[in-house]
Amino acid sequence: MKNIVGEVVKRPWGTYQSLLEEDGYQIKKIVVVPSQKLSLQYHHKRSEHWVVAQGKGQVEINSQIHKAKKGDYFFIPLEATHRLSNTGDAPLVIIEVQSGDYLGEDDIVRLEDDYGRTD
Repeated sequence: MKNIVGEVVKRPWGTYQSLLEEDGYQIKKIVVVPSQKLSLQYHHKRSEHWVVAQGKGQVEINSQIHKAKKGDYFFIPLEATHRLSNTGDAPLVIIEVQSGDYLGEDDIVRLEDDYGRTD
């Protein structure tokens, strides 16, 4: 086991925290503050599963837009473009399960970003 409950990492859209990381998978808690969204992105080396734990929002996967509310589940395949947005007035909390041979943050390819990030 590599990591159990990591530090909370702040981003312009909210926070994320690694809850568990082992070979081949990682579990994260993602919190998106109201009216914010993650970059439109994809990954070369991992797929992701998102479960909405709290709040409401919008999930974009390969240009398809889905409403998201507590209890909903979304699968993001390897190299699928995706984005998570908070459309509510309370935090949007997602439990993310990443699966793949490499789970580093440098496997994010940003296509659009409201905060000017390119890395």
